[in-house]
Amino acid sequence: MKAPAIYLLANQRNGTLYIGVTSDLIQGAWQHREGIAQGFTHQHQVKTLVWHEQHETMESAITREKALKKWNRKWKLRLIEKFNPEWKDLWLEITGQESSSH
Repeated sequence: MKAPAIYLLANQRNGTLYIGVTSDLIQGAWQHREGIAQGFTHQHQVKTLVWHEQHETMESAITREKALKKWNRKWKLRLIEKFNPEWKDLWLEITGQESSSH
């Protein structure tokens, strides 16, 4: 999964959300899961990967991340619900431990 990606993490269903961008989704999600990434996600225990989107370039990923950060909460929740209606942790999927249902 070494490719530009944006992602949404949550601490629980309809809970606190975090939007991030990375060049390596597995490494980025792992850092949040393990509490290595200090700051907001560590403080609020935001560790569950609930949505992600791959991009061709880092520039397009950053542009999309900035746009999503401007979205209101309702739109972000709708995006997660459409992609992942059960709010399951997508960690197993991105690491190849579970097959994708999308």
